[in-house]
Amino acid sequence: MGPSGLVCALLLAACCCCRRAAGVPGEAEPPTPEPLEVEVGGTALLKCGPSHSPGNFSHVDWFSVSAWRGWQGGRVGGCPPPAAPGPSPPLRHPSSGPQGEADSHLPRAQGPGPERTRRVPAPAQPPGQRDYSGPGTRHPPRRARLPVPGQAPSVPGAPHPAPRLQSVPHPCLAGGVGRGKRCGPICPSSPSLVEAPEEPTIQVNPLGISVNSEEPEEVATCVGRNGYPVPQVIWYKNGRPLKEEKKRVHIQSSQIVESSGLYTLQSVLKAQLVKEDKDAQFYCELNYRLPSGNHMKESREVVVPVFYPAEKVWLEVEPVGVLKEGDRVEIRCLADGNPPPHFTISKQNPSTQEMEEKATEDNGVLVLESARKEHSGLYQCQGLDLETMASLPSEQQELLVNYVSDVRVSPAAPESREGGSLALTCEAESNRALEFQWLREKTGQVLEKGPVLRLHNLQRDAGGGYRCVASVPSVPGLNRTQLVRVAIFGSPWMTSKERKMWVKENTVLNLSCEASGHPRPSISWSVDGTAHEQDQDPQSVLSVLNVLVTPELLETGAECVASNFLGRNTTTIFLELDSNRTTGLSTSTVSPYTRANSTSTEKKLPEPESKGVAIVAVTVCVLVLAVLGAVLYFFYKKGKLPCGRSGKQEMERDTSI
Repeated sequence: MGPSGLVCALLLAACCCCRRAAGVPGEAEPPTPEPLEVEVGGTALLKCGPSHSPGNFSHVDWFSVSAWRGWQGGRVGGCPPPAAPGPSPPLRHPSSGPQGEADSHLPRAQGPGPERTRRVPAPAQPPGQRDYSGPGTRHPPRRARLPVPGQAPSVPGAPHPAPRLQSVPHPCLAGGVGRGKRCGPICPSSPSLVEAPEEPTIQVNPLGISVNSEEPEEVATCVGRNGYPVPQVIWYKNGRPLKEEKKRVHIQSSQIVESSGLYTLQSVLKAQLVKEDKDAQFYCELNYRLPSGNHMKESREVVVPVFYPAEKVWLEVEPVGVLKEGDRVEIRCLADGNPPPHFTISKQNPSTQEMEEKATEDNGVLVLESARKEHSGLYQCQGLDLETMASLPSEQQELLVNYVSDVRVSPAAPESREGGSLALTCEAESNRALEFQWLREKTGQVLEKGPVLRLHNLQRDAGGGYRCVASVPSVPGLNRTQLVRVAIFGSPWMTSKERKMWVKENTVLNLSCEASGHPRPSISWSVDGTAHEQDQDPQSVLSVLNVLVTPELLETGAECVASNFLGRNTTTIFLELDSNRTTGLSTSTVSPYTRANSTSTEKKLPEPESKGVAIVAVTVCVLVLAVLGAVLYFFYKKGKLPCGRSGKQEMERDTSI
């Protein structure tokens, strides 16, 4: 090529560079799509415009393109759209009316400018369709909202319907009017829909996991519903994330596309667990990204049942501490396996030194409702693994039941004469040191501390009950007692020699008389009647006599005689009439405590009816008075009453004077 050709080539190259730099319509390179993420229910802000401001730039048209159908555009600025399977309605502004009225009201970016920005609402479109605004419609510069394709217009308070597209690019075609009607640059933009998943749910394996399993077994399943895009799942054990580990940890995840277009993620955690994982807490975490940033949601924590063989068996005794006779005792077998093995409890025979199995109502629990000293000894537990049939014995444990044997007092029936002495000895056995006390039965007074009680110069009032108490100070509440009665030899003793009581005639009396002595006395009465005897204690007797008060009884009284082979004693009861009481038949009870240990009570019997007798008496009296009055009146008229005649003569003498 000659110099002239080289010069022409340089001029042509410079001319092309200037043309490209000048932005000749139809020859600009298509811009690179801008990545854009939009949350469901949010607003997508799409920008479009040439890289410079050509003077012949006219307007911008917007189109909706399906992600899987490619471009579905219309004519832009008089230029044919890219190849598309079919036409689609244009994108409209929310203020546009029906199809026939939309063109005159649709806003359109027009005039020169570096960039055109619109937010345009797009009604839900099935896959393969698009919207575009025709070239004949012009709009003033403004912004409009653009909901994602596949989503119905939002209603306040209503949930957002899920989109049907994974990613819906919204490119625009900027066309200009120039020579040859050449198409302007294409301004693609690719907004991606995002939706936060619901709170994850977790379901633990209810059957549990055995530590003897050779392969990882299912621990739990985590489900995250209705998210877009698919979230990531992370499993945790005791707050630490789990990772895939060969033959130890395996995480299997799957996803389902719901009819709404959203994803449901299901993740299964499989692991090979050990005994230490019996209390481990597992949970899952969903990680997802929104335009506002990265987010995560956690499930609740769960514990999976872990099965492992027992390595140790032992015994426990309840209550813990010192045991005594009469306590309720439980001997319980325990093991560190899950599930626990089958237990048997054995006790050593003191004679043969061999272990003998004890019957139990519950697995591994022996209950002693009222422990005795015979329950003391060595106990052992055997645990049998029903899966491996291996037996695991526990260590032998001694059970000690503290006791006090029956208390014995000698002499068993102490006797002494008045003025004599007695020595009472108390004996008992125990596995621990004992203490003895003597108490008087009537008063509870402590008489002596020690096993021997000595009594001197005994009198009648020294007879009665004495109690020996044998106790173990080191075991609170462990004691035994024994009661013994001391008898003092002597003639019968009575409260008083005589007593008096007020009665009325024909009264039925219950006279009582009490006497004490050793030997026990017998009682007799000096009058006839029905007598009943009652034993008060081994040395006392009470006699009750039922008798009718007669004149003879009032004159002689009643005598109570108590006697034994050592002597006799009497008490005389005198009866006197009570003038303040009405006559009639009644009953009275006289106890030995009325006036110096004797009392008297009377009970009247009902008197016969006397109303008829009173009426007859009144009638007779009235008749007698009437007859007497008539007789006196008759004699008065006849003048046979001397007192009346003399009085009449005196009255006549006075009148004459």
